[in-house]
Amino acid sequence: MATPLAGKLALVTGAGSGIGRATTKLLARDGAIVVAVDRNVQAAQETIASLTAGDNAAYEMDVSSGDSVDAVLNEVIGRYKRPPTVVVNSAGITRDNFLLKMPESDFDAVINVNLKGTWLVLQRFGRAMIEHELAGSMVNVSSIVARTGNIGQSNYSPSKAGVEAMTKVVAREFGRYNIRVNAIVPGFIHTPMTGTVPQKVKDMIIMQCALRRFGNPEEIAEVAAFLASEKSSYVNGTSIEVTGG
Repeated sequence: MATPLAGKLALVTGAGSGIGRATTKLLARDGAIVVAVDRNVQAAQETIASLTAGDNAAYEMDVSSGDSVDAVLNEVIGRYKRPPTVVVNSAGITRDNFLLKMPESDFDAVINVNLKGTWLVLQRFGRAMIEHELAGSMVNVSSIVARTGNIGQSNYSPSKAGVEAMTKVVAREFGRYNIRVNAIVPGFIHTPMTGTVPQKVKDMIIMQCALRRFGNPEEIAEVAAFLASEKSSYVNGTSIEVTGG
């Protein structure tokens, strides 16, 4: 069995469920040692427990806190004597409401996790790679609603559009260090996040998708695994839509 990530150390945020959990499993399948982090550490531990082998680990991380990100980075370097060279930013939250009804705190919470959280992980883990003179690949998870807009998501849609813009900037800055930075733009995927969407709305979404179905987390994770590997060695600063058309 091919192991394109053999020996690589990978970190996945939001690894407790959905796309993050699926990505953790596929990176491990491809030979990586995986560090799963989530605000819900028990969920991250369950993800790691589902892996068959390897010196994998789970940590609690609040991506919106620089101190929390730094603490995990220090623990990881302490344990593995090196920083991860594959980083997948999958942590994300929603707090949906119409603009006129949305509390300011719900706007701040989503921006802090989805946009600032991605920025903090890119900065802290990118810096560690550069200091250790390691090439790497960083993958950010955006969303199709960054491009289409979605009613009730005046916080979430812009946070994910920001992730796409940030990806382009950081790819330009990190390129000289041989660290690639790309984004994945998922469509509607079967995850806990979309589980709360009413069936009537789901049916409407499905009718707008060429493949007439929601995607599975593994279908996003496969693209993350590709971007993490040397198979995508000249792919940089771009976004890959995975939406079913």
